[in-house]
Order: sequence, then C-alpha cells, then structure tokens
Amino acid sequence: MAVVPPSETAPAPLPRLPRFWGLAGRGDVELVDLYTRGSLHLVYWLLVAMGVVSAAAELDQQRDQAALAVVALVVGLAAHRAMTAAVALYPAWGPFPRRPVAVLLAVALPAAAWVLLLPDARSVGAAVLVAGMVAWGVGGLRDRRVQAAAVVGGGLFVGVAAGNPFTGVYGAAACAFFAFTVQSSLWLLGVVVELDRGRTSQAALAVAEERLRFSRDVHDVMGRHLSTIAVQAELAAALAERGDPRAPGRVREVRATAHEALREARELARGYRPLDLAQELEGAVALLGSAGIAATADLDGLPEAWHPPVARVVREAVTNVLRHSRATRVGIGYADGVLVVRNDGVAEGGAVAGGAGDGTGLATLADDVATLGARLDHERVGDEFVLRLRLAGDPRGEAR
Repeated sequence: MAVVPPSETAPAPLPRLPRFWGLAGRGDVELVDLYTRGSLHLVYWLLVAMGVVSAAAELDQQRDQAALAVVALVVGLAAHRAMTAAVALYPAWGPFPRRPVAVLLAVALPAAAWVLLLPDARSVGAAVLVAGMVAWGVGGLRDRRVQAAAVVGGGLFVGVAAGNPFTGVYGAAACAFFAFTVQSSLWLLGVVVELDRGRTSQAALAVAEERLRFSRDVHDVMGRHLSTIAVQAELAAALAERGDPRAPGRVREVRATAHEALREARELARGYRPLDLAQELEGAVALLGSAGIAATADLDGLPEAWHPPVARVVREAVTNVLRHSRATRVGIGYADGVLVVRNDGVAEGGAVAGGAGDGTGLATLADDVATLGARLDHERVGDEFVLRLRLAGDPRGEAR
C-alpha cells in the first residue's frame, strides 16, 4: 500500500499552547479571543503606568505629581470601561455604548482643563497621557468619526498644551497609534473567528459529501434491482393473465431479485460492501484536508484480505474526527498487525464515543470486526484520541 502524503492544500498543524491555568478545555479560537482581550487590557495599563511615571518626572511639585496620579486613575478607569464596552460588542456594529463614552468625556474634559493650567514646558507628558487614554478608550468603536475626532482632538490638545504645533502632530500620531492598536487587534480576532467558521463549514460540507456518496451507492444498488423487479413483475403479470405456465417461474425470479436487493442493501448499510482501500485513503486525506486538518496515511504491508474491513474502519474514524473533534492532524498507519488511527482533537470530557444500536459507530464496528477475528479498541492518550484495530494473527496479542 502506497503512502498517501498530506494534502497539498492542508495547512501544517499549529503548535499548541501549554495546558496550564485552566486553559485545557478551551479551543484555539477561545484562546485567541482570551489572548486578544487580555492583551488589550494589560498593554493599556502598562502604557498608563509608563505615561504616569514619565509625566510625573516633568513636574516639580509633589502636589502636581499626586494630582497627575489621580487624574490618570480616574480617566484611565473611564477609558478602560469604554474600551471594554466597545470590545464586548465586537464584531457587531452596535448598539453604540453611549453611557461609557459619555462618562469618559465627562472626566476627560476637566482633566484636560487641569493639564492646560500646568506650565507649557511641563504639560506635554500629561497632555499626551490624557489624550492617549481617550484614544485607546474609543479605539475599539466601529465608528470612524469618533476615532477621527479622538485623533484630531488629541493632537490639537497636545499642541495647545505644549504651545507648539509640531508637538501637536506628535500627539495626533500617538493617539492614532493607540486607536490603530486596538482596531488591528480586534480585526485579527475577527479574522480568526471567520476562519474557524469557514473550517466548520468545510467539515460540514465534507460530511455532506460523504452522505451524498453513500446515497449514490444506495441508488446504484437499489435502482438496478428495483428496475429489474419492475420489468420481471410486469412480465410475470402478463404471463399470468394469459395462463402461461412460465408465470410461476417469473414470480420466483422476482422473489430472488428482491432477496438479492435486500441482501445488498443490508451489506451497504452495515458497511460490508467491498471497498477500495486506496480510494478510501485518498478520499479521507482529501476530506480532512478540506476541513483544515493535516492528514497522513501509510498502510504499507497490510494484507490484501484486510483491505475492505480496514477501509470501513478508516471511513468511520474520519467521520468521527469531522463530527466530534477539534483535530488539527490525523495519522493513519499500520505496523505489526495493528492499524492505528490517531488525532489530536480529543473533545472536552474524554474520548469520542461511538454510537450503538443503529449499525454505526465504534461500538457496532467493534462487534463487526470481532466476527473476523480482529479487535477494535480506543483510548485517550494525552490530548490524542487513538483508535487501534488488531488484526487476527497478531503475534503480540495483548494491548500495547
């Protein structure tokens, strides 16, 4: 059996974050969301703290330094609340968080007036601090007019406080950078969310394509037999109407064809219909690749007699991966009489369980392969779900 390489369109599996601080149960998108929002809050307060230290160094009076700390805390909390309200809405366009923005403006205006009362040479750092906090606070809003007003207003305010229009340009650039930082972070989060939705849609499409393939198999099997039964039944009826002694024989042919159709339908439903293993592996890798899952398959050395049942196991395993896991990679291999299918997408709460009682799922599949002398088992190994099919005659026998 030739090796089936990963699909050229399938992305390489992404590295996983260490499982600490209760992050083990979170998906990749949830982790990106947590990282983005947490970074915005953390970076914001770090910049505020650095701005307070830098601006306080420009002031000679301890009274002014204490006042600056109070102003930074009050405006910082108001800006943080406005930013939190804006980020909570993302990626929605509304409703506009009027109250947090109004509170921010209500505390920013007196703070700006206080800054303007400071000496020109000493108010630049404080002015940039206040303007930057306001720009960061409204940076998460989807209203370009508000962001433009924050940037232009911040630049004018810094220029007036410093008494130098060129310093105002610096203030406007700083405000624009703060607003851009927030917007770009939220934009990247939105891209990740959309990509995840696309991956989910691709997985659903892959399952739908598999169902369509199965329906075509049903049509191929049942359509031919039903057409034969219809023609034979019409012929038998015509012979019976004429009293032809050949009529009973035709009726028996109809019955035989119906039994054959029923047998093939049962085989198709239970997966006993012979499958092309090479075609099944190629289709599995293609399906997984379309869902954004890197897949490899190497069944070199597998006895030919085991190709049909192994093809069915591969089909069931791939279906489970697409429906029940968050896998980024899947490996299908064979060695020493054991077929191993492993993926890194164990769902929260444990391994994926197969259905029972309906002819599908891992439980029924295990019963079916047991009649052939094989044994199917599965387990969770770390963050991997491992499925093993031990073929008859395995010299090692016991579980590895």
